[in-house]
Amino acid sequence: MSDKQHITVLTRETIEAMAPRDNAVYVDGTFGRGGISRALLTATRTSKVYGIDRDPEAIEVGRAMAKEFGSRLTMLHGPFGAMDLLLAGEQVKSVDGIALDLGVSSPQIDDPTRGFSFRDDGPLDMRMSKSGPSAADAVNHLDERELADIIHRFGEERHSRRVAKRIIEGRNKAPITRTRQLADIVRSSVPRSADGIDPATRTFQALRIYVNDELEELRRGLTAAENLLKPMGRLAVVSFHSLEDRTVKEFLRRRSMLGTAISRHLPAANDRGFTPPSFRILTRKPCIPSAEEMRRNSRARSAKLRVAERTDAPAVRENAA
Repeated sequence: MSDKQHITVLTRETIEAMAPRDNAVYVDGTFGRGGISRALLTATRTSKVYGIDRDPEAIEVGRAMAKEFGSRLTMLHGPFGAMDLLLAGEQVKSVDGIALDLGVSSPQIDDPTRGFSFRDDGPLDMRMSKSGPSAADAVNHLDERELADIIHRFGEERHSRRVAKRIIEGRNKAPITRTRQLADIVRSSVPRSADGIDPATRTFQALRIYVNDELEELRRGLTAAENLLKPMGRLAVVSFHSLEDRTVKEFLRRRSMLGTAISRHLPAANDRGFTPPSFRILTRKPCIPSAEEMRRNSRARSAKLRVAERTDAPAVRENAA
């Protein structure tokens, strides 16, 4: 569980975007192995960071790191989608910056016992929190139509129906409980692409997103961030696939375009019926890793960083968005 196992992507760009300062409060909503938290803490002398993660292994790493930084780092165990509730338990109502580094961390992928990877055999698990239904539960109990829909929607797999059919055929012979079992079934169903990407990639991504409710968790997290951030507070989000990036992009676009015909400084309720924007987008195009970073870390290739700044308008009610 060493933090040396994981190289945080776009760290410098994320910290520069958040512009940390002393006596401020920050949230690292996806603590992982603490790369962003450490960078925030070392960039200042008196700032406070709340590290949030639903993976109990990440919490252990954070508690060990807290011995180095003392009361400046507080770990909170839970999903970042509930960060407003978790921080309320610490009597924190507003913060100066929030960072989200989405997806699965290298230690999770590289540990076969976590069941995220198709490269090494392990239990078909994929649960970030280590609780609740697993990927094995999904592939052995969902019907064919549900499986095909999940694989198509969350994996963008064109051959989702064929994969789902083969999964049903396979589980009728024996329960699918290992990553290698599932990977072999998918590889027998999907032609290998010219780009060399393993045919199992999209199906494994889809099941991981489904098991961990990742896209809804992201939507909850973005709304919680809107409620927590102070005026001029920064939100920095690093995504790793198109579904994540599209969710972030669309949320920020909606929040930044509200009431564009009038000043964002006007109150939310006014006689013209406008709702002022709650965010100002700082990255019109997402920031991507440098060629050098991609060379050093192959998992950085698909990363995109989007940054926005909170306005002084009230948080938007969902029916107003």
